[in-house]
Amino acid sequence: MEEGLSSSLLKEKSQVHGGGSSGGESGSGSASATSAVVLSTFVAVCGSYVFGSAIGYSSPAQSGITNDLGLSVAEYSLFGSILTIGAMIGAIMSGKIADYIGRRGAAWWLDLGRLLVGYGMGLLSYVVPVYIAEITPKNLRGGFTTVHQLMICIGVSMTYLIGAFLNWRILALIGTIPCLVQLIGLCFIPESPRWLAKTGKGIESEAALQRLRGADADISEEAAEIREYTETLERLSEGGILELFQRKYAHSLIVGVGLMVLQQFGGVNGIAFYASSIFISAGFSGSIGMIAMVVIQIPMTLLGVLLMDKSGRRPLLLVSAAGTCLGCLLAALSFLFQDLQQWIKATPFLALVGVLVYTGSFSLGMGGIPWVIMSEVFPINMKGSAGSLVTLVSWLGSWIISFTFNFLMKWSSTGTFFAFSAICSLTVLFVAKLVPETKGRTLEEIQASMNPFS
Repeated sequence: MEEGLSSSLLKEKSQVHGGGSSGGESGSGSASATSAVVLSTFVAVCGSYVFGSAIGYSSPAQSGITNDLGLSVAEYSLFGSILTIGAMIGAIMSGKIADYIGRRGAAWWLDLGRLLVGYGMGLLSYVVPVYIAEITPKNLRGGFTTVHQLMICIGVSMTYLIGAFLNWRILALIGTIPCLVQLIGLCFIPESPRWLAKTGKGIESEAALQRLRGADADISEEAAEIREYTETLERLSEGGILELFQRKYAHSLIVGVGLMVLQQFGGVNGIAFYASSIFISAGFSGSIGMIAMVVIQIPMTLLGVLLMDKSGRRPLLLVSAAGTCLGCLLAALSFLFQDLQQWIKATPFLALVGVLVYTGSFSLGMGGIPWVIMSEVFPINMKGSAGSLVTLVSWLGSWIISFTFNFLMKWSSTGTFFAFSAICSLTVLFVAKLVPETKGRTLEEIQASMNPFS
């Protein structure tokens, strides 16, 4: 049955000019972004901004919280990493929800608040890229989905910047603003047409699609393709976690989970959560270092958004992974020269360059593209379970790195960054050998080509 679906979709691609319609192109091969798509994407990525601000919060707030509340390294590590525990809980539930919709006492309240923020992040990290991928035209899908990562980056960067001047309490209050914007905005945007079709709401699906593509757009081809694909999948059972481990889903699973594991164990959240302490350990100003990260992150993420649907996913991933490898290597050499008492005056700047190269390279591709690909490669009957699993793996890796990072740095700063550099080099090989190019293909075509086995 799935072989028939695969071959029919791939055959249709060769027969219909423009390849069908996951973007509503109706034979033209391209489509413009309507105001409905732009508004829907903006409201969705308000949650991504919250995601980023929560990640960035622990770095500028570290000295203030530890001084005000008298926390030890272990207690602050718990506070920094508990965000990811909440995110893991949210990740476990995210797919199904998306498918169905004294000082020590003060520290406990602090941890509870961060745990709840993490829970929301676990939901958003799956739902936002999937929603954007399902509402946008195929020729714009990569760039629009990467806005999720751009807003995370802006959230991190603005929190670093504001946190250099405001205390940690005011910084936390400012983080509520985008939450309120998203809550209000959700009242004005349409549901995903693919989700509506999957739940048997065909009329509502076409109405949402028409709204997203514009009142005068011809959506007949796109609506027919979504309907045909959904009807075929209805004859398959709703996939559970265990069903993901069948041979027919092996390629999608390896790509989705593999990219998330390599993304996290490359050290990103250790560097993001504790950037200030890294710079201080290297003998550089924490505040100046974080402002430099802001200057690098946003332009590089924006460049990745602009290149996503031009250069493709694979080239950006390869360049990005190679850059993160180089950045970690430079940071490792900086700490090594410090240990050897060599080039003492130059080592702080070498550490700064290493972290900035890592940050810029990660922002270019490895930050956002794994989430884009995750939203593209799983068939809709498996998206709930697959999304939960992939997101859980991502947050589990994030927790491991963010909790152990301070301890690893105490053990050996040099060894920590050499290890991250080695993992980033493995990422280059993984992308080169296993990750497919998905640029310019409909979701149905991608999923049919990656899961062809009956």
